[in-house]
Amino acid sequence: MNRFFEWIKERNFFSILRKNRGAVQGAATLMTNVHVWNFFKGTIYTGAAKQVCVPGLNCYSCPGATGACPIGSFQAVVGSSKFNFSYYIIGILILFGTLTGRLICGFLCPFGWFQDLLHKIPTKKLSTENLKYLRYLKYVILLVFVWFLGVLIVNKAGGSDPYFCKYICPQGILEGGIPLAIANASIRATLGKLFTWKFIILLSFVVLSIFFYRPFCKWICPLGAFYSLFNKVSFYKYHVDESLCVHCGKCKRTCKMDVDMSSNQSALECIRCGKCVDACPTGAISTSLSGCASCKNKAKNNNQS
Repeated sequence: MNRFFEWIKERNFFSILRKNRGAVQGAATLMTNVHVWNFFKGTIYTGAAKQVCVPGLNCYSCPGATGACPIGSFQAVVGSSKFNFSYYIIGILILFGTLTGRLICGFLCPFGWFQDLLHKIPTKKLSTENLKYLRYLKYVILLVFVWFLGVLIVNKAGGSDPYFCKYICPQGILEGGIPLAIANASIRATLGKLFTWKFIILLSFVVLSIFFYRPFCKWICPLGAFYSLFNKVSFYKYHVDESLCVHCGKCKRTCKMDVDMSSNQSALECIRCGKCVDACPTGAISTSLSGCASCKNKAKNNNQS
């Protein structure tokens, strides 16, 4: 395993990812939605691969979706009349989180990329520094709407609704509801108040994303909330060399997720985008895969190469 870590570090693998983050996000979105032709047919892919969870928030109902959204999959299990704890879904989420923490949010989530693109629209940008208390809302949503309501509120058949996907998630209406309604006349005929409600939620986050950086990721996303819990223990880690850090505050000013890397390298809000690494004037911030001791020692020298 250490040889594998060494091989990755020697090739500056994560440095290359950081420098090409936009391209990586686009490629990840395409790879999780390869069935592009279904957008024209108004149908969704239902093959065997749909049983596999993708890392990011990508709606199962998206015509192009290759796999299943882990949040949607978890709710499907919780809402089943024959509910059993899903070791596969929880296991795959723990695996993703343990390997990279919230790097998935920064590089592999289609809805995260969508918000990034919206934020590039030229206009005055607003800070979320004074809205930090809203970050805890996503943990409430994870516990209540993703899990608790599905267990507590059941119908006569013993099942329950996927409350987050059905009533909150804007990705579902963006990737699933709107494309299917455009291409399929029978689906258009069934649209009602729920579609209107979800469209309003999506429109709200579209507008907010233009002015605020990733409002959905910061305040609402239960998948980001789950992955954030692994930032402290993930293999992929950030480091600050105190002998080089001059505490100039540039990393904090650069971070759009309101993280001060100089004081907290395992912050729950950090999406591992690497902006702070590039912004540091002394090269004090570095990354490595834990378990690779020599990587940590050499990180500050190879970090920006």
